[in-house]
Amino acid sequence: MRLVKSFEMREMDRLTIHELGIPGAVLMENAARGATRIFLDHFKPSKDDHVVILCGRGNNGGDGYVMARYIKEAGVAVTVIVLSELKTISGDARINLDVIQHMDIEILEIPDPKKWFKGRRMVKACDAIIDGILGTGLNSPVRGFYRKVIEEVNLLDKPVMSIDIPSGLNADTGQIMGAAMKADLTVTFGFPKIGQLIFPGAGLVGRLARVDIGIPESISRQFPESTRISEPDDFHFLFHTEGQDIHKGSRGHLLVLAGSTGKTGAATLTALGALRAGAGLVTLGVPKTLNSILEGKLTEAMTVPLPETPEGSLSLKAEKEINMLMEGKTALALGPGLSTHPETMALVRKIVKTCRVPMVIDADGLNALSEDIKALTKCKGGVILTPHPGEMGRLTGLKISDIQDDRVGTAQRFVEEYGCHLILKGARTLIAEPGGTLYVNPTGNPALSSGGSGDVLTGLLGGFLARRWPMKESGITAAYLHGLAADYLSEDMGQTGLLAGELPDVFPELMHALALGEWPLQNPPPHADLYHPL
Repeated sequence: MRLVKSFEMREMDRLTIHELGIPGAVLMENAARGATRIFLDHFKPSKDDHVVILCGRGNNGGDGYVMARYIKEAGVAVTVIVLSELKTISGDARINLDVIQHMDIEILEIPDPKKWFKGRRMVKACDAIIDGILGTGLNSPVRGFYRKVIEEVNLLDKPVMSIDIPSGLNADTGQIMGAAMKADLTVTFGFPKIGQLIFPGAGLVGRLARVDIGIPESISRQFPESTRISEPDDFHFLFHTEGQDIHKGSRGHLLVLAGSTGKTGAATLTALGALRAGAGLVTLGVPKTLNSILEGKLTEAMTVPLPETPEGSLSLKAEKEINMLMEGKTALALGPGLSTHPETMALVRKIVKTCRVPMVIDADGLNALSEDIKALTKCKGGVILTPHPGEMGRLTGLKISDIQDDRVGTAQRFVEEYGCHLILKGARTLIAEPGGTLYVNPTGNPALSSGGSGDVLTGLLGGFLARRWPMKESGITAAYLHGLAADYLSEDMGQTGLLAGELPDVFPELMHALALGEWPLQNPPPHADLYHPL
């Protein structure tokens, strides 16, 4: 499903109203009616419960006024607290405020901290809170009275639903703008917003549900789809592309260049990931003194001893043999555990400049590139980089905090500048391609924050590339499946102590389930609530 930025959603609303003539009040009615149904279904308030709706002066408050009417009609007591002077409310919000003023609904006008004592008592005594203070257009830090209210609500042990987006959350970056509401449920309108799916925003929305408010497809099509949340429909067809008469050569041959003294595990995990991805053949090129170790660790992969430095890493002298090894290979995985030995790093940059097959670069391969990032522009076979934020910082010269503050923008700018594909790892991994759509991966959990999990991802991705899958779909599938494996195993094992080497064993089972259109986890897919009907 597509994700949008705040300005895109605003423009869709505007065009629907002004070009098609659908009144804004109708869109507001659709939004609030759908939001109320989800609210009642999620929290299931009783007739004895009391709901408080906190409304700002804009259209989020207007949605709150409409919700108050529907909640009242459902037989649940409701109070509306307007955090502004009533005379400042205008437009469609004003229309709906006027409506509820003629109903038996309590409305409190609390425009400043001096009168908040009454509101404070109300929210402390209520059974659920609806947050309609600030919307998706927020682009400056929340200060003053609104910030005070948000921070006080967050300290209460009360169920909270946010209208469209938690107040104080940046809809485009997922960053907290000074202070942001922590919701148990967020009902968003039209299309989900990027900031709701990436952290820290993803940790504030709670359950995320979507209401179709009536934006016609003829309007939404006018905006190029720049961002999506990954889902099985984006790639499951790739699991059906092979006939019964295939052989190992049909599934490609991956060359893995990985490992150094003390880091044979990285090479092993990369090879296992590639084999479980379904690559027909996997050859592992390693420093020669490590070859016997890797032969003992791996049964199904082939190993080739290569010239090494005195420290046990690949030597520049290995270049000729590597070029020969590349003959007949359909993809290359480069980097895990190679070390940062100057000679090895120089070798990596030479390989990057001459490789003619699709390539995935990770770990020490990225460290080598950071010293000559322009080498990327000479790649002839296409390349996917898989950095974590620290490695991305070395590649770009940015601080990790700056990258995390704008993960989407950082990824998009990088791929446009260097013409590569990128998987920016982390909670809600991003998959970006030059000139194309950016994908937000919804799978995965903290179980992946252990050594070796990135090596498994490199192998999984390399295996898909070796099978001649398109580069974009390989990246989307590898990130999704890698995270899904952690989610699957965590259902029984929890999220602590999961070993990276346990991930590849469940890849075939998960691929089979997705190919059949079956969801392999006990819970619904992470994007299921985005399809909640109106």
